[in-house]
Amino acid sequence: MIKINSRAARPVALFALSVVLASCGPHGGPPGGGGMPPTPVAIEEVKPHTVDVQFEYPAQTAGSREAEVRARVSGILLKRNYEEGATVREGQSLFTLDSAPYEAAVARAEADLSAAEARLNNASRNLKRMKPLYDAKAASQKDLDDAVSGEEVAAADLKSARTRLSDARLNLTYTKVESPITGVTSRSLKSEGTLISGPQDLLTTVSQIDPIWVNFGLSESEQSSLKRDAAAGKLVLPKDGRFDVSIRFEDGHEYSRSGRLVFTDIRVNNQTGTSDARAEIGNPAGDVHPGQFVRISLKGATRPNAMTVPQRAVQEGPQGKVVYLLTKENKAEARPVVLGDWTGKEWIVLSGLAAGDKVITDGLMKVMLMPGAPLVVGDPNAPPPGAPGAPGAVTPAKAGAQPTSEKK
Repeated sequence: MIKINSRAARPVALFALSVVLASCGPHGGPPGGGGMPPTPVAIEEVKPHTVDVQFEYPAQTAGSREAEVRARVSGILLKRNYEEGATVREGQSLFTLDSAPYEAAVARAEADLSAAEARLNNASRNLKRMKPLYDAKAASQKDLDDAVSGEEVAAADLKSARTRLSDARLNLTYTKVESPITGVTSRSLKSEGTLISGPQDLLTTVSQIDPIWVNFGLSESEQSSLKRDAAAGKLVLPKDGRFDVSIRFEDGHEYSRSGRLVFTDIRVNNQTGTSDARAEIGNPAGDVHPGQFVRISLKGATRPNAMTVPQRAVQEGPQGKVVYLLTKENKAEARPVVLGDWTGKEWIVLSGLAAGDKVITDGLMKVMLMPGAPLVVGDPNAPPPGAPGAPGAVTPAKAGAQPTSEKK
């Protein structure tokens, strides 16, 4: 057995220990620094700039002209003359009522007119004969007055007969129910053989859908807020309030055409607290239907010197909305903010931030899980040092592979 001199081995052990400590870095931590490495975060510096602002509201579409189709006379409905849901022209026949009673009324009125014309001719001849007799003192003044009155009454009867004939002919034309406007028809509410009682029976409706109207409400409080901001110079509205508008359907896609705001009522509805507003959008292909629920966006307003932050940078705190700032000490600081409108994918910040603040936009999950941890500006999604795929990482050799130097 070989004995080792412990006094001679002590310097060797001390040298090995010093090498191990040096390889561990200061304080015996991992190489390159002590404790946990800084958490990488992405930041965005706050800079005042002019941003476009849009306001979004729930809305419902309607035809720019909505006409109720009703018969002006009563009668049996004989035929529907249009295809339900089809486009019809102004004056096109939609329904036909039984015209036989009205044709008979026209014939009676024509006969009455002929009789009235005959009576007038007879009264005129009597007056013509009476005048010479009166001049020859062969007839009294009463006889002449009666002849004059007879002609006047016959003339009035003739005028009345003509009026009755016109009325009968007009009622006859009303047996053909025509479209009052050009538009798209709805379903027929009455079927053939039904007794129509005149105007009180609705037959169908016709809607003009090009252009289409979009109706919505503006709250009184929001209107007051916009006026205050405009007066203070914080908001610039389009001239005469003529906003450009666009609509988005319930499935999320936006309609390809835009329009304009054409009407805002000055009256406030005492039940809803809103003022009626209407936009008009071209709809030549009929893609938008009356009665659809949509979201309308008003565009054209701007906010000068506005401060914005990405929506993903805003978090919900105990006291409201907060963002996290990167301080000079490379730490995260929660800052409460008051938000305004959305613009694209950003929030407009009304208060809480100053120009030059560095808002943390990515890596917030680690920041909130490890409050007070040191931070560094970088890519939060990059793999940590030494991990596969990280810069400088060693790629593991494939199983069974030999080093190049050992290959023969």
